Amino acid sequence: MKCVIFGGGGFIGSHVTDAFVARGHDVRVFDRLSSDTRNHIGIPSQIEAIHGDFFNEKDLALALSGVEVAVHLVTTTIPSSSNENMAYDVQTNLAGTLRMLDCALSAGVRKVVFASSGGTVYGRPAIFPIPENHPTEPLCSYGITKLAIEKYLQLYQHLYGLEYIILRLANPFGERQNPLSGQGAVTTFLAKVAEGASVTVWGDGHVRRDYFYVGDLVSAFVKAAEQSPQSKIFNIGSGSSLSINELLSIIRDVTGKNIDVVYSPSRKLDVPVNCLDTRLAGDELGWFRQTTITEGIAKTWAWMNAGTLKA
Repeated sequence: MKCVIFGGGGFIGSHVTDAFVARGHDVRVFDRLSSDTRNHIGIPSQIEAIHGDFFNEKDLALALSGVEVAVHLVTTTIPSSSNENMAYDVQTNLAGTLRMLDCALSAGVRKVVFASSGGTVYGRPAIFPIPENHPTEPLCSYGITKLAIEKYLQLYQHLYGLEYIILRLANPFGERQNPLSGQGAVTTFLAKVAEGASVTVWGDGHVRRDYFYVGDLVSAFVKAAEQSPQSKIFNIGSGSSLSINELLSIIRDVTGKNIDVVYSPSRKLDVPVNCLDTRLAGDELGWFRQTTITEGIAKTWAWMNAGTLKA
């Protein structure tokens, strides 16, 4: 299968690339890559890599040429900052994706696999764990934009027959995640511990999130690309939740380090609890989490201590 991975040079994308290659697929990576960046993120030299602009139609057409499946991992914003410039969020993420979908239709692409946000599209949950049919009431522009892209994917299938699978991701962490990106509590906290710096927590540390290891995530993208399940939207996470304080306790145990924690005022964009029901992914995709939170943190900590962490 010929596929292109938009954002294949990023944290999740580089792992997804490895997984697709291991399955024997013909992989093309599209990202803002340079040769130095390529070596930094670990994309093998034999993989076709296109250095381009996601908002340039000519670059998109080149990336999508001859492709059966497109994996969409590109995002220009993060939840914590998306409300600061909502117009930019919409113009770059939503409008940019629509441009990509039009180019995909022109290129004859069969399917799009989209990384949505299980952490933001639902808003304040009324059911635990959160199923895919839970009401969607995002509290940040990032979640609204992700949800709008989901709706357009449904529309493009209805109008043009473009297949799609949406993966609503919880909070993945692991090797190659940049702690300076503003996302990823696990990696950010571990980096602070490695530096001997204090850790800042928004609120009192009782906010609960669904964390899971990136090594488990990648198989969900492979299964979504290879299979044609009845459902189109799947939660991907651990199926459980941890408070920030509980997470810090595990990090203390794994690292053997004391952690200086600074508690700051809570943020309006933070829902009190997020925990995804992943049973549908198990039933229809055959996807299950394999790695415990402690095992995943230990692997990430070992990666950092191996000297591979870079800004």
